[in-house]
Amino acid sequence: MKVADYIARSLVQQGVGHVFEVSGGMITHLLDSCYRLGGPQVISMRHEQAAGFAAEAYARMTGVPGVALATSGPGATNLLTAIGSCYFDSTPAVFITGQVNRQELKGQRAVRQLGFQETDIVAIARPITKAAWLVESPEAVPAMLARAFATALAGRPGPVLVDIPMDVQRGDIAVAEPEPKPVQAGATSIDPALAGDIDQLVVSLRGARRPLLLAGGGLRCARAADVFRKLVSELSVPVVTSLMGVDALPFDEPLRVGMIGTYGNRWANLAMGRSDWLLVLGSRLDIRQTGSDVDAFKQGRTIFQVDIDAGEMNQRVPGCRTICSDLKPFLAGLRTRLAEKDRGHWSQWCAEIAELRERWPDTAETQGAPGINPNAFMHALARSSTRASAFAVDVGQHQMWAAQSLRLGPAQRFLTSGGMGAMGFALPAAVGVAFASAPIPVVVVAGDGGFQHNIHDLQTIAHHRLPIKMVVMNNHCHGMVRQFQQSYFESRFQSTLWGYSAPDFAKVAAAYGIPGFTIAAESEIPGALASLWQDPSGPALLQVMIDESMPIFPKIAFGRPMTEMEPQAKPVDMEGM
Repeated sequence: MKVADYIARSLVQQGVGHVFEVSGGMITHLLDSCYRLGGPQVISMRHEQAAGFAAEAYARMTGVPGVALATSGPGATNLLTAIGSCYFDSTPAVFITGQVNRQELKGQRAVRQLGFQETDIVAIARPITKAAWLVESPEAVPAMLARAFATALAGRPGPVLVDIPMDVQRGDIAVAEPEPKPVQAGATSIDPALAGDIDQLVVSLRGARRPLLLAGGGLRCARAADVFRKLVSELSVPVVTSLMGVDALPFDEPLRVGMIGTYGNRWANLAMGRSDWLLVLGSRLDIRQTGSDVDAFKQGRTIFQVDIDAGEMNQRVPGCRTICSDLKPFLAGLRTRLAEKDRGHWSQWCAEIAELRERWPDTAETQGAPGINPNAFMHALARSSTRASAFAVDVGQHQMWAAQSLRLGPAQRFLTSGGMGAMGFALPAAVGVAFASAPIPVVVVAGDGGFQHNIHDLQTIAHHRLPIKMVVMNNHCHGMVRQFQQSYFESRFQSTLWGYSAPDFAKVAAAYGIPGFTIAAESEIPGALASLWQDPSGPALLQVMIDESMPIFPKIAFGRPMTEMEPQAKPVDMEGM
């Protein structure tokens, strides 16, 4: 069997329905095999970074490793931002790159390059992958490909890169048809060695007066959202989330408090400050969650931290009681060890949090600022977008307004670039979501800066007529950095406002044959959202004009405890963004 044929058939057997790519000479055998054999479906993007982001989002939605293909040299290196994004946000993915023929590899020769576009992508990608391999013979392909998928999914998920020379792809191997991937039931029971740790946690919880659960992105990585929701319902402990855990609970769940952190909901940060007990589930407690004052974050509360990656625990916030475990069996085990007396006796604490939420509503944080209130707009957008499977959110001010205020339904996902924080994520990610959840629509929330990073994939959306509803919050600047410059650089707005510009995105959309609309006043919101959703089965773009001086508030005053937030408090040191 031709190696490229084996790879195509193996991808299908692994459950991969779509692969994302940009064509190039060193992957033509792979593309041809996918076409001739009828699968997986090849989705041609307009940039390899976009192909990588689409694969990442596809994996987050399906649980199957996303697959992106790229040719050698610049094609392979263009994948690196997406590879890093998968690595930092624990997304399983297999990146397959074409390489020059084996006889064109420079090996140990004292030259920079031998073959045209030859680049050692394995060495470059290794620090941001779980594994990166060069395939040295056709016979090595079957075992290496199977190992790539197993590695991507094992333990803490992440990306694997497989670099395949062109002559290996066209080689022949004596091998049977790839067998279907065996169904993995996953861990369903707690390790008996951890039972004692869980019992100690339960005893500690019984003594808490103001407990909180912190839902991090690890819950989704572990495919543990369902069991987590059952635990919350039974335990009745209020839940705060990190940015990556925003969709752990639906917006209308009474026990959902809100997002904590640098740009967290003010009432959620205040609740964290008042809590005396915290169970951290799949969050590494980085500076965006805790603020820079770690001592204040630890003070007055017992912290249990549960994560599959032991290296992530007791790093920035030492002194936590740690439990190293896959979250799904841990949560299932915790449910079985709860007694009736452990359930639902924190009503007074819940009422206290509700009073904080009423006192500090998200829509009042920028009250008095000119033009459209971004938080109020996010509420309206969510109410009109109940049909969407997910919100693919880019990086910048709009990301925080969305995380603060989107009203997510029980089945809706919130996808954004967390650890990498990559502008340009949302548009191609929505392409991946659209194929993963077809024919259900998906919503993009982006800023003018990030949208321009991968704007070329409007053509991918138009070509497939994908049901993607794009919202561009256009303040004609890089707003998050502009706010940083206002705070620390005496309002010298070089490269954020000065020297930067953005087009009319409604007109750009029209050039791609996509309906586009623009609003600049709150009175226009209802009609514009109705137009955005006029045809649920097709793409549309809404440009929302935001005043360039619009800030994101609240924001932790850097150097202060997380309960002290701008604009009421002022930073005492310069943050690192």
